[in-house]
Amino acid sequence: MPTTKNPAIRKWIDHYMADNPPRAKSMVMTLFGDVITPHGGQVWLGSLIELLAPFGISDRLVRTSVFRLAEEGWLEAQREGRRSQYALKPSAARRFERAYQRVYTPSYKSWDGKWTLLFATSGTITAEQRSGLRKELVWEGFGTIAPSVFGHPAAEPDTVKEILARVGVEGNVFVCHAQESGLPFAKPLSDLVGQCWELGSIVENYEHFIRCFAGLEELLDTKRLLDNEQAFILRTLLIHEFRRVQLHDPQLPLQLLPDSWPGKTAYELCHRLYAATHAEAEVYITEILRREDEVAPEAAAYFYQRFGGLG
Repeated sequence: MPTTKNPAIRKWIDHYMADNPPRAKSMVMTLFGDVITPHGGQVWLGSLIELLAPFGISDRLVRTSVFRLAEEGWLEAQREGRRSQYALKPSAARRFERAYQRVYTPSYKSWDGKWTLLFATSGTITAEQRSGLRKELVWEGFGTIAPSVFGHPAAEPDTVKEILARVGVEGNVFVCHAQESGLPFAKPLSDLVGQCWELGSIVENYEHFIRCFAGLEELLDTKRLLDNEQAFILRTLLIHEFRRVQLHDPQLPLQLLPDSWPGKTAYELCHRLYAATHAEAEVYITEILRREDEVAPEAAAYFYQRFGGLG
């Protein structure tokens, strides 16, 4: 039996979307990461249209968005009669999943003090490969230390390997670890943070996220009823905004960041709100998906391990 709609939540949703109108293509990507992937990885176009309707996104905009995402190599379509089903392209799925893993995993993990450095000497890679490598590394949060020299203090080896393979430069780029020498005349590596990353805009974006969503905790008090559709809308807006902010964060270790880093506060707020809305949202999502596919699966087990466990 559906719960009663909460007028205070409805007011918050209307106010938020008036100030932050969601863009159709970006919302499609949010849904694929947060909803579609754990529910089997594919969705009928009609179900996607229904899921996006509460955000004021028309069916025409949904159709245009999935067409463009398919053209850009993110999605692929399968037709069955007059219906279309969409899924992530295999070539894009690994990168997409890695990006979303960042959203649900705390960036303030333990750090061994080592930096990963990548560089290529003249003639070992082409100008096109050099440009592609820079683009991929910067997207993954690497800083540019010098022309063709990139560094990050918490890079994942598998991610680096995947980037080099995708650009076609595996075996042609030097990769090494560096750490503080302890010599009194040496400039500390921590000074690279201020030189290689612009953290000011990231701080502003995290603080904006906190201002937008902090008031929801009081509205989601356990004494208040929450409609399943409202829970889905809140969860989607929450992760949509957090994703947009967090994916611009280079995810540097806390030891290298300013005191009271707002990214940690934002992550913990997102975790609490996601945990407070996920159950009702899942009821709504499963109901929508099964209108077109009666055997649409419930969320996979790994879904409940997001943010370290949803409880």
